[in-house]
Amino acid sequence: MAEEFYSVQGEGRNAGCPAYFVRLAGCDVRCPFCDSKATWNATKFPLVSINDIADRAADTPSRTVVITGGEPLIHDLGALCGKLRSRGLKIWLETSGSHKLTGSYDWICVSPKTSRPPLDEVLSTANELKVVITDAASFQFAEQCAGKVGAGCELTLQAEWDSRQDVYPLIFDYVLEHPKWRISIQTHKILNIR
Repeated sequence: MAEEFYSVQGEGRNAGCPAYFVRLAGCDVRCPFCDSKATWNATKFPLVSINDIADRAADTPSRTVVITGGEPLIHDLGALCGKLRSRGLKIWLETSGSHKLTGSYDWICVSPKTSRPPLDEVLSTANELKVVITDAASFQFAEQCAGKVGAGCELTLQAEWDSRQDVYPLIFDYVLEHPKWRISIQTHKILNIR
């Protein structure tokens, strides 16, 4: 476990919703633009009881938990999801989709990366596809992934934070030409919240 905290979802379809965040340690995707690189080495973090996690999550005003990372699906999340469900909590997953899906979720956001592409079986379960755009070439990868999601999946494009000044105009124009896509903004970074 890298960290747990109560905050507001900062990006994607559920931006602005309060939730309890469970950030798991360990990642083999290792994006150069990652904003949680400290989570990559799981051996630097202690093991935490899933009962304790579920108790702390249930002790917040929100009934929603976001499981994120690192890359959360490098872990088998079945038992954790079971404990969270036993407390009456909704579960949202933030994943690159590069590992087998374990656990059960109310919302799955797949944010695929070219360095370790998503599995087709995970893309097919996505409620939201959130592709980070680093340059004009990123749109082709976004469209490839969009071709593998279900009909009801919401499609969002999000600028890589450090290049956002250059990339948001590209995203804006792309969305106007391809209206199936929406723009996702990292509001938590704008508001300077966790």
